[in-house]
Parts: sequence; structure tokens; C-alpha cells
Amino acid sequence: EVQLQASGGGLVQAGGSLRLSCAASGFAFDDYVIGWFRQAPGKEREGVSCISHTWNNTYYADSVKGRFTISTNNAENTVSLQMNNLKPEDTAVYYCAAGGPVPRPAYTVYYCTGHYTGPESRGQGTLVTVSS
Repeated sequence: EVQLQASGGGLVQAGGSLRLSCAASGFAFDDYVIGWFRQAPGKEREGVSCISHTWNNTYYADSVKGRFTISTNNAENTVSLQMNNLKPEDTAVYYCAAGGPVPRPAYTVYYCTGHYTGPESRGQGTLVTVSS
């Protein structure tokens, strides 16, 4: 059974930092794209950042480039999202998800930008609130 569990959300002031962690189990971690997505009230889901260990590539939404960093720990099957210089517009429920298996590097971008149509598993989200 595929399981994804996000943690690390909370309340932080603008300019602050948070680190989200996603614990994954039940699938071949290396063969999938793992992504962090967010959804704010009344808005559509947004792909924040995605990573593929097999293809050694990452994707970041323009809105978070230079502020967020995604990383994996394959020994522990975890994916982390370090979020620095947080802004009020980063407020949302963040969740991790896995798509795949993926056959080539371009799928890292496809997955994060809503162009992926293959199997996907999502975990429950964690709320990030950034106060001004």
C-alpha cells in the first residue's frame, strides 16, 4: 500500500522558515517523481517543487525559486522541502504526492505543472500559515 505522510507545517511570520518532510512507503521510491503541491482556499492546486532521484532533476515553480529547496533521503524514503523567506502568499495546505513510475527526465516537469496523466498517490496535507 502506497503511503505518503507530510509533516512540519505551522505558523510562521513573513521572512521566516519552515521545513516540511514527507515520509513515503509502499512503492519503489527511486522510480517515481515526488512532489510538493499546495492548495490555498479558493485556488487551484499548484505544483511547488518536484524531484526525481533516478533522473537527478528538480523543478521549482517560479513563485518559490530561490526560496525553497527540495531534497531526498533515499535511505529513509523521505523528501523534504526547506522553505525560506516565507511570504503570506505561501499560506496553503501543502501535501506530498508521488507519480510514476516515470520513464524519462521530462516527467519531473510534467508532474509538477499538471501535464502528467499517469497514476498518482497523495498524502494528507499539512497547513502552512505565514502571517504578515
